[in-house]
Amino acid sequence: MKLSHVFRVFVVLALFVAQVVQAEQITPVKSEVAADNALLLNELISARSTSDKKNLINLIANSNFPQRAKVLSALQDGDLYYTKADEQLVYAFSHPDGYQITSVIDGENLGVIGSRKVRKISINNELRTVLRGVLAELSLRSEDVFVRLSAAKDLIRSPSPEFLYAIERAKAVEVNEKVLASLNIATAMINLNSEEQVLRLDAIEAFRGTLDSDAMSILAAMQLKDSEGNYLEQDDLVRESAAAVLSEMRGEAEMYKLVENVFFGLSLGSVLLLTAVGLAITFGVMGVINMAHGEMMMLGAYTTYVIQLLMPNYIDYSIVVAIPAAFLVSGLVGIVIERGVIRHLYGRPLETLLATFGVSLILQQAVRSIFSPLNKSVSAPSWLSGSWEINGALSLTYNRLYIIIFSLVVLLMLVFLLKKTFVGLQMRAVTQNRAMANSMGIRTGWVDALTFGLGSGIAGIAGVALSQLTNVGPNLGQSYIIDSFMVVVFGGVGNLFGTFFAAMSLGVANKFLEPFAGAVLAKIFVLVFIILFIQWRPRGLFALKGRSVED
Repeated sequence: MKLSHVFRVFVVLALFVAQVVQAEQITPVKSEVAADNALLLNELISARSTSDKKNLINLIANSNFPQRAKVLSALQDGDLYYTKADEQLVYAFSHPDGYQITSVIDGENLGVIGSRKVRKISINNELRTVLRGVLAELSLRSEDVFVRLSAAKDLIRSPSPEFLYAIERAKAVEVNEKVLASLNIATAMINLNSEEQVLRLDAIEAFRGTLDSDAMSILAAMQLKDSEGNYLEQDDLVRESAAAVLSEMRGEAEMYKLVENVFFGLSLGSVLLLTAVGLAITFGVMGVINMAHGEMMMLGAYTTYVIQLLMPNYIDYSIVVAIPAAFLVSGLVGIVIERGVIRHLYGRPLETLLATFGVSLILQQAVRSIFSPLNKSVSAPSWLSGSWEINGALSLTYNRLYIIIFSLVVLLMLVFLLKKTFVGLQMRAVTQNRAMANSMGIRTGWVDALTFGLGSGIAGIAGVALSQLTNVGPNLGQSYIIDSFMVVVFGGVGNLFGTFFAAMSLGVANKFLEPFAGAVLAKIFVLVFIILFIQWRPRGLFALKGRSVED
């Protein structure tokens, strides 16, 4: 055997021996720690006085037992018991035959036991107070920043002096700005109930610039009067300080409310853009008023629902699969409608309108027969759930934020298709002058079918987006078809930039009119505005250029 081989064998044996020795050293230490934790927890069984239990609660909270928060929470909720036979600490939950018990030490399911064979670890109000503070501190010491932030917000909603010590300890080591800001608000909420005027004034000043809704409610309550006309807050200086801070907070909140309305308007505009851009292409190229366009959206939404049924364990990825699937399903149905019905009715717009309206009724009834007339709920992926909380007065929901981004991406891809591809060149040629395009060898019938399929496919994608905002039902498309036509007419038939501008402006206008006029009256006002506007500019904001268009 070579010397190098011997050396390698020696090194491998040395490493193996080192690992064995290390394991032998670590295992007893872990065993000792586990044994110490078990002894500490079992002392709850023998402890009788309030002071002893209070000391044990603090020792458990400061121990390295992984489930210490769960144990203390069970003790607070009255779910911590011990078995009379072997005095084993267990979690116990009501069962028809007694209690379902689980070992506290190792989490083993011990089955069902009679109610007389276990005894509860009793606590009193003083210990409950201690437990609330200890559990709050444990949450504030969590390594997960979201757990700490949630705990801090819970303290804001239920301020109590018993939490003040835990809050101050947490503030001393907290590094996250949002958590620290919430802890400062929680401290101020507690100090606001102090008998010392200085602490109360400092607490009110701490609210300045926070825009916390709970703080605003408390400051507003200080301005109220009782039945006899006396202020509930009797300290004039405190009340005047609260009024000044409240006025400033309300001013900032109104500004952020304006931003929020713009955001909701843009999200509505993004939905209108997705629903109208396909209609704009179809109407611009073919001159067809497609009353079945809403049903293409409905098919896209139901495709999303079916995809989630096929992928129940992959909801977070189902929407990624649903987007191309909805495009294909709606696009293929659109091509079938164009080849089977619409191509026989070119040049007869009224008959085309009636025919597509009949197709829409057929599609609605088909969906009712297949899926039932009841609405279906589509689950939102985890990355679309929740909201981006900027401050107490402004939070942007992720689903609407992603829809805005998604609609812009779809629009840019469509612009690229029309401007940079040969198919897009043919579509633009047919849009501007159908007769000339036909004489140049462009197969206008093929372009019509492809255009109708493209417009229907984009409507299917819009249905995917709508499934994340509302329930999926047979009448889903009917809620948006009129708005889609208004967007197309207002922006200019066949003009994508005009469609984008019209969708966003109408969406924002609707959201600003709704608080004053209501949802229905707001739409009526928008419709009257568009009618008057078309009288002034019959071709919309951005009219297409071309001989056939001008004719």
